Amino acid sequence: MAEQQENNNLEGKYLSFRIGAEEYGISILKIREIIGMMAITAMPQSPDYVKGVINLRGKVIPVLDLRRRFGMAATKQTEQTCIIVLETGLAPARTILTGIVVDAVSEVQNIKAADIEAPTAFSAELDGSYILGMAKSSGAVKILLDIETVLGTDNIAMREEINLPS
Repeated sequence: MAEQQENNNLEGKYLSFRIGAEEYGISILKIREIIGMMAITAMPQSPDYVKGVINLRGKVIPVLDLRRRFGMAATKQTEQTCIIVLETGLAPARTILTGIVVDAVSEVQNIKAADIEAPTAFSAELDGSYILGMAKSSGAVKILLDIETVLGTDNIAMREEINLPS
């Protein structure tokens, strides 16, 4: 019963995107906009998954390579490679803009609670804390991300490292 209640909380619209062969989803409530690739200024001594920062209409926004964040090999940029600008919050009154580089954006999809299953524990070594659930969609599975956890403390630490205002 508790699992069904949790799935009801996950029901909603998700932006699905691709990294490699896998499909992921993020709640559209976290999406600010989707932009094409643009010049990214590299930040010295930052983790390998931090691509750098961009100037988006006068705001300096950190950009993470989600592929590298998940430990996947880097790949060449294509016409479909884009930056999803996210609006995440550390506190209700404070939001942070962060960009994530993905291979391609697919669609916005309404996912029903009945189509969401709890993430399975693959092994003790796998940290699945960033996975909200697994959505069954058109015979495939989309991994629904808790983007706050994916970015979480790294976002705060990165802002401190590069001295960006919060």
